[in-house]
Amino acid sequence: MERCVTPERSLPVPRRLCYAAGHFLNDLAASLWFSYLLVFLHSVLAFHSFSAGLLLLVGQVADGLCTVLIGYGSDRTPGILGYGKRKSWHLAGTVCVLVSFPFIFNRCLACDPSTPQWARVTYFAAFIIIFQFGWAATQISHLSLIPELVSGEEGKVELTAYRYAFTVVANITVYTAAWLLFHFQTPDSLAPSALDNVGKMDVPLFRNLALILLGIGALFSLIFHVGTEENGPARQEPVGTEGEPLFPSPGNDDPPPPVLRWKHWLKEPSFYQVAFLYMCTRLIVNMSQTYISLYLTNSLLLPKHFIAVIPLVMYVSGFACSLLMKPLSKLIGISMTYFLGLLPLLGFASWLLFDAHMGARQIYGAAALLGAGSATVLVMSLSMTAKLIGDQTQSGAFVYGSMSLTDKLANGVGVVLIQSLRPCSTEACCPDCVWFYRDVMVTVTGGVAVAAALSLVTLLIWPIRIRQIVFTYGNVY
Repeated sequence: MERCVTPERSLPVPRRLCYAAGHFLNDLAASLWFSYLLVFLHSVLAFHSFSAGLLLLVGQVADGLCTVLIGYGSDRTPGILGYGKRKSWHLAGTVCVLVSFPFIFNRCLACDPSTPQWARVTYFAAFIIIFQFGWAATQISHLSLIPELVSGEEGKVELTAYRYAFTVVANITVYTAAWLLFHFQTPDSLAPSALDNVGKMDVPLFRNLALILLGIGALFSLIFHVGTEENGPARQEPVGTEGEPLFPSPGNDDPPPPVLRWKHWLKEPSFYQVAFLYMCTRLIVNMSQTYISLYLTNSLLLPKHFIAVIPLVMYVSGFACSLLMKPLSKLIGISMTYFLGLLPLLGFASWLLFDAHMGARQIYGAAALLGAGSATVLVMSLSMTAKLIGDQTQSGAFVYGSMSLTDKLANGVGVVLIQSLRPCSTEACCPDCVWFYRDVMVTVTGGVAVAAALSLVTLLIWPIRIRQIVFTYGNVY
């Protein structure tokens, strides 16, 4: 009986930490983007509801398109001056994020009170596109390094968990910094109501928050580039039971192991199964993060510092869960761990649905459920993607890019639909918004979680595997 012997690649703990630091800037920017962009556009800059949603859609579409193009280009282009193709794209993306993001959370510098809103939308859209290009370049290059740095399902889950732990720390950093800025906001020039409600006077607060986070993120990006060594994809030759090569060298008649290109992935059923599940996962995580602040301020009528405190509770809960993911996934498998992550999400949606007038104390428990579920399904969906790629690392960026495209388009279209259905078209909120944002949170967590569960069933019936390799070489892989 022939078998495939492939020595597993692994990383020491310091190099895992250096790798995980490479997405910290992206995580900081994404947390600020999804948590506060709509609040900033609605309540601070007084954008109309549809205009605010349109800007977020522009960002998501730009990110999705750039993700696929960058994924294709990253797989085919060499690095700059031998630096490594993944790290070269990562560096370019980091620079784009640093130079564009400060202009998004600030007033339009080229505008005056008479400037029409379409001109202000165009101004912000330009910086958003640059930012999203940089964010996509950093994300895809960073994800593509996982199957190149380690091999084996356990190693990929572990490295993904390290990466997500840094994501949680990044979100905690954002919300802690936001809480401190809200808490120490100078009250001298503000009306008493302004201390509890987000308004036009908060432009300096959001601007300073963005600058502080970019400085921290730049430092972590430097740690990644110094401490991570990019290696080429190490493809080991399968061998037989006696140690002889299972596939002889090119001089022999037998073909070499298959190398999948982008067009081959489009013929793989598992590619679409994982892509749909990843899209559902990102819808849950990103949309709940986008609308939790509006739910807190407009539905529960809580003071504005809660838009920092409650997301902080979510990510502390998520961080605690991330510590359990490696042993749990090893014990019951990735798919069953993902299913367990759906249960607290369904619990969160049910709580919101049946407790319409939730108080300040109850929202802490609901936030803990949302954070635990979101963390679990996100890490497991990324682990499924890494499992799908396997040793086909030469086209890994295309796979990650395609997964991310579904995520960005779904999130962008979802936000525009929600914004177009919003009862109030301006920054002012009417009584109907109380129920509107409650319904949004229930739908994007509970409703999408049900869709994810149905998708998970297909993976349990037809497990993840690359059919072309199986059909060509039987059970070798």
